[in-house]
Amino acid sequence: MRAAKALFIRHGAESTPEGRALLLLRHCLSPLQRRQFTQTGYFDVVGGDTGNRYRIYAGAAANVCEIGENGRPKIGLCFLPVGDLPIGDVMLAQKIALETCEASALAVARKFTPSGFLFSRSRPLR
Repeated sequence: MRAAKALFIRHGAESTPEGRALLLLRHCLSPLQRRQFTQTGYFDVVGGDTGNRYRIYAGAAANVCEIGENGRPKIGLCFLPVGDLPIGDVMLAQKIALETCEASALAVARKFTPSGFLFSRSRPLR
């Protein structure tokens, strides 16, 4: 909740598109994902086809990583819905895509080597 409130403050108020998008994202996260997002600024999802684990960082592009067995980012993925959407809506679309149509999401994703600096530790959104 603190992460969402911090982003609301950063973007104005809950009545903004950004605030509403983050509120919707929060409502669609499991309690574990919500807690993880609040504490770390990212949340993990499990791919619906392979069972692989993915981490979605706060952001709208190049913000998804497949997580290796060691718990570290293995490969970066860049895929997002069409349109100029608020970050919360982009992250929710990425979550839904990985959980329900993982193969299709991976087919369109651009892959990159995750930077240790960018993905080693995300800061909590407070």
